Amino acid sequence: MNNPLLHRISQLVGFLLGARVFVTLLLTFALYVSTFFLFNQEESLRNFVFDFKVHGIIFCTILSVLAGGIINQFYDREKDQLTKPFRSRIQKFLKQKYFLYAYLTLNLISLGIAFMISPRVFIFFLIYQFLMWFYSHKLSKILILNNLTFVTLTVYPFFGMWVYYQTFSAKIFLMAIFLFLILLISDIIKDILTRNADKIFGYTTIPNFWGAKFSRKIITVLAAILVFISILIISKEGIHNIMNLYFAGGLLVITSAIYLLWSSRKKSSFFALNILRIWIFIGIIAMLFDGIIERF
Repeated sequence: MNNPLLHRISQLVGFLLGARVFVTLLLTFALYVSTFFLFNQEESLRNFVFDFKVHGIIFCTILSVLAGGIINQFYDREKDQLTKPFRSRIQKFLKQKYFLYAYLTLNLISLGIAFMISPRVFIFFLIYQFLMWFYSHKLSKILILNNLTFVTLTVYPFFGMWVYYQTFSAKIFLMAIFLFLILLISDIIKDILTRNADKIFGYTTIPNFWGAKFSRKIITVLAAILVFISILIISKEGIHNIMNLYFAGGLLVITSAIYLLWSSRKKSSFFALNILRIWIFIGIIAMLFDGIIERF
């Protein structure tokens, strides 16, 4: 690539993809929506906007997640060349050492801000960053632990906000289980799609250890539990708000995803995965509009 500008743009795009910036932006949006409309229902919008401690915690989360994406890309780079060839080609424009420098810098800035907020917040993020590194280094290749750890790390920031505001209720607990299960199902489906590459590079996942058919049975059981959780949430209040309508609609979405998963059609598992991912995003939007209607 002779054009210096195109080379720099390729380096920037490669870094953004390696750090999973777009996923982080979605997580940031989800954190702000859930914090204000779910965990922090008593505080006014004005007080929330000027609550710099909360903004600091979310900013530390963003930096930690960006760093986690970088270190995960570093350990998965060989597998990504097979499963994500376009991203891998873009990332070649930037040397791996720069990713590691960025990883250390982001983590140190996050820990520095966390320590200024409070020692407890510092410990919270120190554990978070260690677990993300340990997952990428070791746990991502261990059967069952890889799925459970990945999903736990995804919901870890939300758990932190839940504890911070001490918003303990049966509905929020059920919603947390719903999120955990739908993320777990999505992660196992992703492993079905990448099972050949996982086997080549030594990732012991459920699909390449027990087979795709048994994996689908596990997913079906998890989906049945997910449906049961949705019914519990709906039965508590009925369908009179947007979030409960979301859980009611989820019954059809989950059933459709499982139908696609068992379908013999090519790319049906891919479609099932993306349906669930889109439904998670719709859940964030539903929470936003539900919160706006209730609070304003």
